[in-house]
Amino acid sequence: MSSYGQFCPVAKAMELLDERWTLLVIRELLAGSTHFNDLRRGNPKMSPALLSKRLRTLERAGVVRRELHDGRSSYTLTPAGEELRPVVEGLGAWGIRWIGSLGEEDLDPHLLLWDIHRTIPLEVWPSGRTVLGFEFADVAPRIARWWLCVTDGDVDVCDADPGFDLSATVTTRLRTMIRLWRGDLRWPGALKEDLVSISGVAARDVPLWLGHMKLAAVERPA
Repeated sequence: MSSYGQFCPVAKAMELLDERWTLLVIRELLAGSTHFNDLRRGNPKMSPALLSKRLRTLERAGVVRRELHDGRSSYTLTPAGEELRPVVEGLGAWGIRWIGSLGEEDLDPHLLLWDIHRTIPLEVWPSGRTVLGFEFADVAPRIARWWLCVTDGDVDVCDADPGFDLSATVTTRLRTMIRLWRGDLRWPGALKEDLVSISGVAARDVPLWLGHMKLAAVERPA
């Protein structure tokens, strides 16, 4: 961990927090991920070796607590780590308010479906099993189709056909779906402009089932 050589508390905090991926690991822990593989799914472009290194650094700094349960490591934030919640949420709000451009390298279906699966409003989903399909027209065929399976409050993301009947299928470009999730687009406008199509017996319910990410509610500049 490099030093700025300053006594300033901001500088001392940034010596820990501005290392690449560190705040994104903390973001995942704040979102409820506790196991190594879940932290990787939230940061799919981060190598396992670097994730291990960052977790060790955060543990030594007293930000993360590592515990063993039945031989499996779990990670949680200490009070010092939890105190970073408004910092991370503030950065997210600033980013969605002022940095709206998305490059091609930012469009990741793995991360999109992972983010959707943990924050969708499950209280509006039907009881029993509901399967929602996604077809993205602007990505390679091997990552173009995804399934979201919701069964009595349990949510699974599948990149292979789970073999269940579909309640609906969302067909669109990955960029469009990400913009919908971020709140850059709204469902009524996207449907009216044919930027997205929804087919299936439950097609009308899909916008309510998916909604938008929490930060979509941040007010944008005029």
